[in-house]
Amino acid sequence: MKENTIDRRIVRTKKALRDSLTELMKEKTFDEITVSDLTTRADMNRGTFYLHYRDKYDLLQQSEEEIIEGILRTRGKKKMMNRDDLSRFDYMNEPIPFVTDLFKYLQENAEFMTVILGAGGNPAFQVKLKEVMRDIMAEGILKHLNEDDLSVPIGYLSAFAISAQLGVVQHWLDTGMKETPEEVSLIISRLIFGDPSTLYKKSKKDVFLNMNNAE
Repeated sequence: MKENTIDRRIVRTKKALRDSLTELMKEKTFDEITVSDLTTRADMNRGTFYLHYRDKYDLLQQSEEEIIEGILRTRGKKKMMNRDDLSRFDYMNEPIPFVTDLFKYLQENAEFMTVILGAGGNPAFQVKLKEVMRDIMAEGILKHLNEDDLSVPIGYLSAFAISAQLGVVQHWLDTGMKETPEEVSLIISRLIFGDPSTLYKKSKKDVFLNMNNAE
């Protein structure tokens, strides 16, 4: 019981410091933030900080790693789709289960994700996140695709899908997460796997006629 109490206390302490880092990064650049700023905002002493982190860079790195580990745990909870599952899946009307769960996880960590992926965040984290997303795609959908059946090289499809997903994540966070995780998951499915013509509610011909008329 005592060990569990200590563990919960550590979790609370680390969360308080990560929350403080998140709040401060909204107000100033990371370079301007000091350990004193962090401990004052978290209402704890410097000694407590140094029990868990070497410095503010260690806090940032561990916070980013916790997010990455959370994404991997989320992925591990879902059964991977096999070739038969993929062939039957209705991408235009069904959100991909893992992607839905991923957005639920991101929603739980929205403040930190918004800051770290924003203009004042850490560009290196985006690189880490893309690498994780690439590995997840490689172990999931991509390994069931035959490159000979595709009109573009599979590497470009992967790069496009990853960049598209990250762009959607950033837009969703920046605009206040108005859509539910299920809704934004379905948006990603339609963007990546739908034929371009399916993005229009009207026929493409009508859309382009309207564009020409507007000119």
